[in-house]
Amino acid sequence: MGNNATIYTETNRLVLRSFCLEDVESFYIYRSNPDIARFQSWDNYQRNQAVTFINEQIESSPNIPGSWLQYAVALKTTNQLIGDCAVHTPIAESDIVEIGFTFASEYQGKGYATEAVKGLLGYLFEIFNKHKVIAYTNVENESSVRLLERVGMRREGHLLQNYKSKGKWVDEYLYAILQQEWVYSLEK
Repeated sequence: MGNNATIYTETNRLVLRSFCLEDVESFYIYRSNPDIARFQSWDNYQRNQAVTFINEQIESSPNIPGSWLQYAVALKTTNQLIGDCAVHTPIAESDIVEIGFTFASEYQGKGYATEAVKGLLGYLFEIFNKHKVIAYTNVENESSVRLLERVGMRREGHLLQNYKSKGKWVDEYLYAILQQEWVYSLEK
């Protein structure tokens, strides 16, 4: 494990943990990939941005109202960083959180993102007792749409021209799952 990385939760193949300085290169490589950035807010991601970001994340803690925290997603066997999951805890209503996720292209299509998001949902509902978890996705991001539905989230809205990204207005879907729905899905 990296320098004092905290493991927040584990799945069969993955650990969701805090970032460490050893993650900078892997993080920079996938964040700078134009295919990965296609549906994200960044473009032309630079190595110095990765260094700054990871240093900020190292100083951050989970479940702080008003903050975003990125959870490093690493392979359990090698500790290789393969992606990250984000959690936004709003100030106004901290029992409802927003999630997001980004994975390196070579680890996509292998079930890792689904496994990580399920692990994150369990962590948020079981450890922090969140009432509801939401996620927004670009309507054109079919992989994210399928993932959100696969983990049991339901589409609650279609938001037209909901934000501006890279100079154009983007439509988004809003997905959500309640804690009671998560608990029910585990009983099946």
